[in-house]
Amino acid sequence: MKFEEIYFRAVEHKGGVGELSLLLPEASASASVIALPESRFLAEMTRCLFQAGFVWRVINQKWEGFEDVFHGFDVNTILGLLAEDWDEIRQDQRIVRNGQKISAVRANAQFIEDIALEFGSFSQFIADWPESDLIGLLDLLKKRGSRLGGNTGQRFLRNVGKDSFYLSKDVIRCLQNSGLAIKDNPTSKRDFLAIQNTFNQWHTESGLSYTHISKIAAYSISE
Repeated sequence: MKFEEIYFRAVEHKGGVGELSLLLPEASASASVIALPESRFLAEMTRCLFQAGFVWRVINQKWEGFEDVFHGFDVNTILGLLAEDWDEIRQDQRIVRNGQKISAVRANAQFIEDIALEFGSFSQFIADWPESDLIGLLDLLKKRGSRLGGNTGQRFLRNVGKDSFYLSKDVIRCLQNSGLAIKDNPTSKRDFLAIQNTFNQWHTESGLSYTHISKIAAYSISE
């Protein structure tokens, strides 16, 4: 299916071209990703992994406590914490006391540090990764990060401003309606390659960002 058909279906659902345009976020810019300090990458990783399987509102309400308990998510500070410091954090009522997710904060701080040492800058690494291979970046987040697989990794990329798709249920339905034989909850390399190839094709056809394509695909399904 041509992306033009998907676009005009979204226009119809949202009541016009102007109305749809108002629903689309500002285009992502590599410069804004590059400008982010490491602490904000770790903060968004943490927010997304704690929200996974939990009530987002509760995490958001406690977020000031998260910032305090994790020292503003300063990577060097996190990596310098001692075992007894982590014991105190696991008992701190200002955050959600999930031991595995708390441990993931330190693991992800190390992940950020490792990438920075290998490539010079974590922010530059994320910004420079080609959108035509987002599945490769998501695979790296899953393998080298902690608890950053699936939608958690996708939400993290979107939250830090990386131009990317997000595979919501509506986006998956749009892809299926366009002729892609993928599962409702795709996990295989074959499915993800088909998804990436389709987004690449739609990007070539439309010239739109991957974020906007993803949003329009969702709006073409959802009223």
